[in-house]
Amino acid sequence: MRTYSHGPLDAHSNPYTRLPVPEPPLPARGRGCSRSQSASVPLGLDRTRRRIERTIPVHTLCRSLNTVTAQLQPSVAPAPSSAPAFRSIASSALCSSIPPSIAPPLPVLAPPHFPSSFRPAVSRCEVEQWDSDEPIPAEELERRLVGAHGLLCLLSDRVDKRLLDAAGSNLKVISTLSVGVDHLALDEIKKRGIRVGYTPDVLTDATAELAVSLLLTTCRRLPEAIEEVKNGGWTSWKPLWLCGYGLTQSTVGIIGLGRIGQAIARRLKPFGVQRFLYTGRQPRPQEAAEFQAEFVSALQLAAESDFILVTCSLTPATQGLCNKDFFQKMKKTAVFVNISRGDVVNQDDLYQALASGQIAAAGLDVTTPEPLPTNHPLLTLKNCVILPHIGSATHGTRNTMSLLAANNLLAGLRGEPMPSELKL
Repeated sequence: MRTYSHGPLDAHSNPYTRLPVPEPPLPARGRGCSRSQSASVPLGLDRTRRRIERTIPVHTLCRSLNTVTAQLQPSVAPAPSSAPAFRSIASSALCSSIPPSIAPPLPVLAPPHFPSSFRPAVSRCEVEQWDSDEPIPAEELERRLVGAHGLLCLLSDRVDKRLLDAAGSNLKVISTLSVGVDHLALDEIKKRGIRVGYTPDVLTDATAELAVSLLLTTCRRLPEAIEEVKNGGWTSWKPLWLCGYGLTQSTVGIIGLGRIGQAIARRLKPFGVQRFLYTGRQPRPQEAAEFQAEFVSALQLAAESDFILVTCSLTPATQGLCNKDFFQKMKKTAVFVNISRGDVVNQDDLYQALASGQIAAAGLDVTTPEPLPTNHPLLTLKNCVILPHIGSATHGTRNTMSLLAANNLLAGLRGEPMPSELKL
């Protein structure tokens, strides 16, 4: 999904776009993107990229999102549809900040969707953003991060030792537009005293909804049914044609009974699930009480569950957790769903389990790598449903995530408590 652009770039423009200090917004002129008529001002030094007009559009995810964004930003006029588009949520972004008593502001790289409520803080930053729908190349990010005080990144942006070395000692804040932090070298970040903000809680409901949708889609064989309708396979009603598996009186196993795992269980309970099992680092009796969920080992969960959902974080302990031994313990009628991280699952072992009929079906919203190559063996299987990591992909959720990520970044730059700071 692409957003509007702030105006055309010439053929030689760098995909980074410099955003200057914002001024108060102009009067509303309808929907879309409003821009002031002030002339561009060169930034000096080696920063020769085009300067965007001063009113920064706030947090718009797509052209059709006017009703949602009207609550978050002034009403503004649309930009030409032929212009280059920003990344759909937030590009990799750097931000530099200085105390109020010091001037002028330092260079900043920041996300394209910047909440208007934070304009006072942004007034002490120069904002630079990656103007592309594709992830920023690692080498380019390394080059641009030099001297920056903050970084706003996505889960597709790997923040490793090499990048941190390139950034230098100015880097004090990293804000990631995600709950998962496996793309961050946390040990290196901690050594350098860098603060990290992330976006938990706000995507719990959307991800749980997606997990339940994926489970139902997979266990009721909906993609197969749709293809049969399209390809003329639907010739008559047949007693056992496209039969799947139902949730009533079933046992559901959840790997990781955290926020998302609990939200999934809460949504599955009304389907008539008879028994919930869960596994993790340790029992969580208080959380499990709502569902009368039983704490068991991973292999016991595999053996006794009719449906298994993986919602745990990716850690050294969970990497490759769902492997050949795990799948061999599962029932032949069991359905497996992963919405956590691709590396929790050994995909070669999963393929063998699906292809051999060891398990009935699998639904994946995450894979290794991402995107999954179109010639990957898993994509040849009718009993494997794969989605492109869209667990949090609702308009409202992505809006809220972007606001929280920006809030984390700016609070960190001001030396204030972040709304959601990762404890290192």
